[in-house]
Amino acid sequence: MNPTETEKNTDATNRKDTEDTEDTARPTEAEAVAVAEPEATGTAAADRTAGPDASADAPAAPADEDGAEGVEDADDGGIPEEKPRESSGLLSAAAGVVATALGVVGLSGSWVGQVAAERQTLLGQLESSQGGSVAEQIAAVYGDAWHTTALVNGIFALLALIVGVTVLTRPGRPGWVRACAVAGAVLGGIGILASVSMYFDLILTLPQGGS
Repeated sequence: MNPTETEKNTDATNRKDTEDTEDTARPTEAEAVAVAEPEATGTAAADRTAGPDASADAPAAPADEDGAEGVEDADDGGIPEEKPRESSGLLSAAAGVVATALGVVGLSGSWVGQVAAERQTLLGQLESSQGGSVAEQIAAVYGDAWHTTALVNGIFALLALIVGVTVLTRPGRPGWVRACAVAGAVLGGIGILASVSMYFDLILTLPQGGS
């Protein structure tokens, strides 16, 4: 055999072995499809898994906002903002009515003043029974009781004036509340003037008796 032909046969054999090795290492089409399908299936499963989580996270923001509002309400004690305003308006309305009532009492008198006057009259009678001039007896029996009544009425009138002015200084009150406060303050002022005049005998003086 010719050495040249032997070399050609050897080279052909080596090339054939190399091609067989490459064909063996190269995956077939079926294997490539089988590998690609699990990857696609895994990706779809991951998308399906992420989908509910994403949809669950989407409405979480309002829930968090509601939770934050709940925390704020808990921090505030669960009291709405209108309640303090409503309570303040109710107190102002009641104070306006009370001011008017106190003003009327300051002008017309009360059972407190009547009891105090009767007590003072009794004390004056006890003092006058021990003797004394007519003027002293009149002052002890009538004058002191008169002044006691004026003092008690003046206290009620002063309270009416203070409450009425306090309500008027509160802004944003309804008209009828302010009207009651004005009435109470006016009646209180008139009552104070009347009580001071009676206490110091400026309007009516004690009767004068003989010696």
